[in-house]
Amino acid sequence: MKVMVSVKRVVDPNVKVRVKPDRTGVDISNLKMSVNPFDEIAVEEAVRLKERGLAEQVIVVSCGGQQCQETLRSAMALGADRAILVQTDEELQPLAVAKLLSALAAKEQPDLVILGKQAIDDDSNQTGQMLAGLLDMPQATFASKIDLADRKATVTRELDGGLETLLVTLPAVVTTDLRLNEPRYITLPSIIKAKKKPLAIVTPSELGVDITPRLRTLSVCEPPTRNAGIKVPDVATLTDKLKNEAKAI
Repeated sequence: MKVMVSVKRVVDPNVKVRVKPDRTGVDISNLKMSVNPFDEIAVEEAVRLKERGLAEQVIVVSCGGQQCQETLRSAMALGADRAILVQTDEELQPLAVAKLLSALAAKEQPDLVILGKQAIDDDSNQTGQMLAGLLDMPQATFASKIDLADRKATVTRELDGGLETLLVTLPAVVTTDLRLNEPRYITLPSIIKAKKKPLAIVTPSELGVDITPRLRTLSVCEPPTRNAGIKVPDVATLTDKLKNEAKAI
């Protein structure tokens, strides 16, 4: 069985970003970049499926600039077998990424496609669902557990009110949640081995995909500063402030 995993290069989650003065986006110059945490979980799950003998090959895919090669090397250091970079310096929106992944899936014919449920930079949570629609495959989102047997995947997904278990027929698209697993620590020998693994580079035009942006960001601003809390002497004062100042009751 072949597993394809999508990974995105994002600002390290431990780094604080700042909005550009002209409010056209966030300033990421000279910031540490890393693999999107949800995608790292997706790679870890694919590698675990291979270690359990349920998958034969793990392919990682990234879409973006040349710097994404570092992201793919990190994914191969986790245990992926080979990588594909769809190289472009154009802005990529969820639908464009889904079309690129769909074109690659048509060539690679994976039995399972795993993605992080969302990227921490734009929080769109759209690519996996769009990809399933383009490929006409069953989908299971927000996975916290995945079991494979008899060309079927049993996926436990997290909802606001509890857990839901789905049975989907392969090939399928699955998006991962935080509690699916904890990615392993990347060791130095793994990094050295990853440098020798194959990394292919293609362009959107070679895949026949139009990546023209369909959305335009009007403005980006930081959230308003929260006011400090206050202490009140009694319940009557609290009720008065909630009613007349906060307008909460």
